Amino acid sequence: MLSGFKNFVLRGNLVDLAVAVVIGTAFTAVVTAFVVNIVTPILAAIGGKPDFSDLTFTINGSEFGYGAFINALIAFLIIAAVVFFFVIKPVNLLMARFQPAPAVDVKTRACPECLSDIPIPATRCAFCTARVPAAPPPPPAAAAAAAADPA
Repeated sequence: MLSGFKNFVLRGNLVDLAVAVVIGTAFTAVVTAFVVNIVTPILAAIGGKPDFSDLTFTINGSEFGYGAFINALIAFLIIAAVVFFFVIKPVNLLMARFQPAPAVDVKTRACPECLSDIPIPATRCAFCTARVPAAPPPPPAAAAAAAADPA
């Protein structure tokens, strides 16, 4: 019984998830500190006091504090913008830099086994690894048209 629990706890995806939660918590603290200590004071310098918690309205003696909602909404939008511009955009640019170049326009045919697109000269499918018979040569009219086409 304990060995099953040990196997469950030490599975790779559970450990990866635990690390992701810890890193996410630490990252949340960093982003919150950035927003509270840098972004919010900049907004206060530009637009005045950035605290709306005193805004309320009253209906039949019940007071509704909508200012706290506005504060939370503004904080969410600021955090989302900070994460987008300082995390998502740079990571996307970095990932695009390391992606392989797109494949050259290669003429393909369907694999007879799995129907995946494979290059015409292929003798084995890269997807299902089935042996593929050699492609028949193109008809003379098609070969002449292909030779005349500069693209």
